[in-house]
Amino acid sequence: MSRFRPPAWFVLLLPAIIILAAVVLVPLILSFYSSFTPYKLTRPETLYKWIGTFNYEKAMKSAHFWAAFGRTVLLLTIALNLEMLMGLGLALLVNKVTYGQRALRTIMMFPMMFSPVLVGFQFKFIFNDNVGLVNNALQSLGLTDRAIPWLVDGQLAFIAILTAEMWSATSVFAILILAGLFAVPRDPIEAAKVDGCTPWQSFRHITLPYVMPFIYIALAIRSLDVARAYDIVQIMTNGGPARRTELLWTLIGRTGYVDAKMGYANAMGYISIFLAIIFTVYFFRKLNAARSELGMAG
Repeated sequence: MSRFRPPAWFVLLLPAIIILAAVVLVPLILSFYSSFTPYKLTRPETLYKWIGTFNYEKAMKSAHFWAAFGRTVLLLTIALNLEMLMGLGLALLVNKVTYGQRALRTIMMFPMMFSPVLVGFQFKFIFNDNVGLVNNALQSLGLTDRAIPWLVDGQLAFIAILTAEMWSATSVFAILILAGLFAVPRDPIEAAKVDGCTPWQSFRHITLPYVMPFIYIALAIRSLDVARAYDIVQIMTNGGPARRTELLWTLIGRTGYVDAKMGYANAMGYISIFLAIIFTVYFFRKLNAARSELGMAG
């Protein structure tokens, strides 16, 4: 009787499967299980006490959770729209450049190369009350005679975080939209010029429909990034002042590592993941609709 020999592809993939199971699957299963327990980091024995969906019910009834969710949605909505508009404008400008376009595309990608931690420290210094570049510039121009508390006032701190997010991610939209502009066929645009269409009409009815699939891809990518925003907020404001800039994942981090309520934090994390999936499904449906309009479905 011949021995069973696994296929060659399985043998080649086996090391990767083992590593993924060890670093992804096992922690995922453990965290999901702990979300049904009152697990606290300071009391390891609580990991073995089953409490059912209590943590999920507690999160759904928590005012702090829904306040953080509302701020996350607000940041996501404002950031995505502004990044899309700025990225679209930047892509259109770069697309018109005939000399040095490759260098401009490389420069556009620079903000994407910085880690969120570095961006957080960078903008924390820029918006610093005393030595920040923004306050120094405003005072030098005579626009204000006092230091503006950018990271102390709740609304101003939100604007500072929004600015940091936009600086670090507008290039995502710009690069993807620029790729869409390169894919736009020239014949319909030339025909529109012959028919007497204005530049706005050509853009609205020809260029924009072609780049919409690329915009929806960028929206899907960035919606996941903003929905799990943590590094920039944690470094710039630590969720303050008085939790006015606390987002979902900063709340989850505080609950899990500061309050040591890891089971409750994991429950909030899985609710957040579910909400992020809903946003992703929405954007991909819009993407498929845009592809269908262009005859690219399937």
